[in-house]
Amino acid sequence: MFSNLAYSQAIRKYSNEFLNIGVDAASLGKSNAVVANTGDVNSGYWNPAGLINLEDSQASLMHASYFANIAQYDYAAYAKPIDDRSAWGFSLIRFGVDDILNTTQLIDSEGNIDYNRVSLFSTADYGLTFSYARKLQVPGFQYGVNAKIIRRVIGDFANSWGFGFDFGLQFERNDWKFGLMLRDITTTYNVWSINEDEYNKIKNAVVGQNQELPESTEITLPKAQLGMSKKFEFHNETSLLASGNLNMQFTKTNDILATDFVSIDPALGFEYGYTDLVFLRAGIGNFQNLTQLDGSKKIGFQPNIGLGFKYKGIQVDYALTDLGDQSAALYSNVFSVKVDLSIFR
Repeated sequence: MFSNLAYSQAIRKYSNEFLNIGVDAASLGKSNAVVANTGDVNSGYWNPAGLINLEDSQASLMHASYFANIAQYDYAAYAKPIDDRSAWGFSLIRFGVDDILNTTQLIDSEGNIDYNRVSLFSTADYGLTFSYARKLQVPGFQYGVNAKIIRRVIGDFANSWGFGFDFGLQFERNDWKFGLMLRDITTTYNVWSINEDEYNKIKNAVVGQNQELPESTEITLPKAQLGMSKKFEFHNETSLLASGNLNMQFTKTNDILATDFVSIDPALGFEYGYTDLVFLRAGIGNFQNLTQLDGSKKIGFQPNIGLGFKYKGIQVDYALTDLGDQSAALYSNVFSVKVDLSIFR
């Protein structure tokens, strides 16, 4: 029996965090510092205003393993121009852990351990995003909006639906690019349905714990990202793209710059290209104030590197990046592919 129960709302610092991991190995290799210069199918995630730069239809796929292959993270996107002043796209993200052991019924009513009572379940988070972008009448300005549908499933125990909106803006002047991305601008709501029959089976398993149903509504607070970038072209058919982000949360966190009103985490990214064929990337971000086991303080950060190849409309990218414990050297291999669909015509 499922019930939608209107308990008190919970504002979570880290609600729907799977939507903040990032997509596209090319962007991850630059530590996600792409808000100002994103301009392909993946802009639907990073800054929908960038979809305006599409010349034709594009598709993108990405796969990564999370937490030492325990979880799988997958992404797919498609986008195309509508006319010379507008574009649209959509993307789907899945973050899931499969084949989890359900041991809630391991011990029967007589206190005997019965392994036949162990079952498997999966937990998965889905994010479906619809994007629209348009050029403004003011030269150099373009904007984009996202409408997000969020689905989260925890086996037969609970599931939720969520809805939210993003807004993005880009501006270019004298080869400098600037970007603004506002995530969850209206706050994003997740409304949970909890299986009370399953909950009652574990309610009294540990004295003093799980005595009350959790809140049925989660609220994700808005976030903002400011970006700036410039591409330098050299005479030997090489180029260097330099970009930076200021990632802001309107709450106090462990970010290197943190107040009660806003916390700021800077990120820098670089991409060296040769003849628009081979790309080397590096980035640094996720600057955090960390507390050691002995109580001492230190500043932690996350370096990323990447490599990309582009040929006849097909681009394959790789990034070595930390997708797990941000304070430890647990790096993940991320692969993505982007295809300009005009090559099939």
